[in-house]
Amino acid sequence: MSDIVAANRDRLLQAAVEAKAFAYVPYSKFRVGAALLTEDGEIIKGSNIENASYGGTICAERTAFVKAASEGKRKFAALAITTDVASPIAPCGMCRQVIREFCSLDMPILLAASSYMDKEDGVKESSLGELLPYSFGPEDLERDRTPL
Repeated sequence: MSDIVAANRDRLLQAAVEAKAFAYVPYSKFRVGAALLTEDGEIIKGSNIENASYGGTICAERTAFVKAASEGKRKFAALAITTDVASPIAPCGMCRQVIREFCSLDMPILLAASSYMDKEDGVKESSLGELLPYSFGPEDLERDRTPL
């Protein structure tokens, strides 16, 4: 874990908990909070926002990335995610791909159980490479292609 992540770990996890409080989940009742740490130490929060058409729903992780990217922030050091579930939950596949767009494969992703402070194993530290092996990223679009 890098110095910036270690120095901001507790603050990042707390920000994910705070973000979860703003989740709009009238259908699933499944609240998610995410907190994204920029390389300069800023934290951007996101919560999941559901929509009656379901397809219009946006996950907490993507909310945080969209907020950050729309404000010109594109370099990130870590991501923390929490839910109301007693064990850590990983991001969905679509979120993993969005994370891949902006982050290195070794970026720490902290998966926090709802009561992470009460448990020794309440936070699982993972990485994007672990969560999305054999991934497709922006650099793959630059690869040479054989014409058909």
